[in-house]
Amino acid sequence: MRIVSLIASATEIVCVLGLEEQLVGRSHECDFPESVKRLPCCTAPRFDVDGSSADIDRLVRETLADGPSVYRVFDDVLRGLEPDLIVTQSQCEVCAVSLKDVESAVCTWPNSPRICTLLPNCLEDVFADIQRVADSAGVSERGQALVTRMREEIRAISERANGWGRPPTVACLEWLDPVMAAGNWMPELVRAAGGINLFGEAGKHSPNLEWSEVVRQDPDVIVAMPCGFDLERTRREMPALTKRPEFRRLRAVRNGRFWIADGNAYFNRPGPRLIDALEMLAAAVVPGAFAFSHSGMEVYTGEE
Repeated sequence: MRIVSLIASATEIVCVLGLEEQLVGRSHECDFPESVKRLPCCTAPRFDVDGSSADIDRLVRETLADGPSVYRVFDDVLRGLEPDLIVTQSQCEVCAVSLKDVESAVCTWPNSPRICTLLPNCLEDVFADIQRVADSAGVSERGQALVTRMREEIRAISERANGWGRPPTVACLEWLDPVMAAGNWMPELVRAAGGINLFGEAGKHSPNLEWSEVVRQDPDVIVAMPCGFDLERTRREMPALTKRPEFRRLRAVRNGRFWIADGNAYFNRPGPRLIDALEMLAAAVVPGAFAFSHSGMEVYTGEE
């Protein structure tokens, strides 16, 4: 089978299922495992994504208002790969190439490939999507085994984290300018990590968040995990928050519990590495309870 994955989380799922050799194409965001970067790239954003958080937010809104998708699909590359299966998503037109983008690209092909569409709004959806990919690729049992393992790991972490003492309040920020809270699966991960999630609802898109509300709630723990940004990029974007006069007075900042994270690799990708995200979150929320070692998250001191 020839598989093209147009969403980074699906590429990771395909590889964990032992199907990397069947991957023939990827999206511009598919970068893990490192070996998939050798594959032809079938997509690109329609604008420069190297600007500030505010610039990217403005360009996304302008692009969507004008009608076209945020991304372009290289129809000639995709067609030339002759895929039997294309994996895409219909959860968010901002995060990755969507179903309508793919359908538009393949609608004129004489022999259209099968399209596997993922819709990860919450943890149960993530598990269902893993099984959907496995079923579509003919390895259903591997999908069942992966989902079972992930459930067991989440349960084990949750039992330890939630038996540690008073749960701290937690704010997860998925964008910094404007400020947005993390929704979808993140509230569930916060609960599993032993925290009380303050903003964003499980199964719903990430909402805009007034900075004044963050100040009013004054969380015990804050984690900045901007969608699509790695740790270094998140560090560079932090002035969007640190320039605010209330920043240094926040409890999380004063107590050394303001964290920045590689959201792109871990927290924003609804795939196997959500377990890594949960481990990092648990270590931040319940210090001393775990001895996980990850480089994708660090305390932000503001001392650059």
